[in-house]
Amino acid sequence: MMNEKLKASFDLVEADDKLKESTLSFIKKQTNGYTGKKAVIYPYLIAAAACLILLLVGGNILYFSPTAEISMDINPSIQLSINRFDRVISVEAHNDDGKSLAESLDIMHQNYGDAVDNIIKEEKIQNLLSDNEELTITVVGNDDAQTDRVFAELEATAKEQKNTYCYRAKTEEVEKAHEVGLSYGKYRAYLEVSAVNPEITAEQIKGMTMREIRELMNSSAEGSESHKNNNNGCLNNCNGNGCTNANGQGNGQGNGR
Repeated sequence: MMNEKLKASFDLVEADDKLKESTLSFIKKQTNGYTGKKAVIYPYLIAAAACLILLLVGGNILYFSPTAEISMDINPSIQLSINRFDRVISVEAHNDDGKSLAESLDIMHQNYGDAVDNIIKEEKIQNLLSDNEELTITVVGNDDAQTDRVFAELEATAKEQKNTYCYRAKTEEVEKAHEVGLSYGKYRAYLEVSAVNPEITAEQIKGMTMREIRELMNSSAEGSESHKNNNNGCLNNCNGNGCTNANGQGNGQGNGR
């Protein structure tokens, strides 16, 4: 009966299977399978087992609770979740290229700095940077102390790389990005583009490289400025005989509009 209860308790713990099995085996050995006098002689082992389970559960929760995120976008778009110990605990892809990249990585439980360095050194990423593509790294989190430290380190890393830029954001901003299916880096670019080109959609941005998004934003901004200058042309050419608006129609005599 005691054996079944202990096994049931262990099933609730999301720890490594080998660790749980070896711990359970040790306890069974020390208590003679929870039968006979030995089980009575060592009741403290049961309490110790309960404490161990609590420690495993508590440690598991602490370790696998994300406290900050790192969004990396070039065209592969991926997001790393890190814990309070600065270790990578998950890698999430935000497009097909990101999925392919994530599957090729072996960065789980690495320090975030090492993980980011390894991603940048990937052949595909290096080739894209050599082709003048842009890589954006965004540090996301509400723990100011950790976020400040992570941002400072990754900003220094970005300065050492060609066409690489580092930003920071709050968690609530990233939630909005995920609502439209974008990583934060591309969402940030999407907001900039949509400000000058409202017709652009998040789905279009999702499949573009960061350089393509930048070029689209620049061309949209130039087009908007040109359109603005054309519409305001009559203001600069008004005279006593009136002026002509963007459609070539007169606006009347006198001071004009």
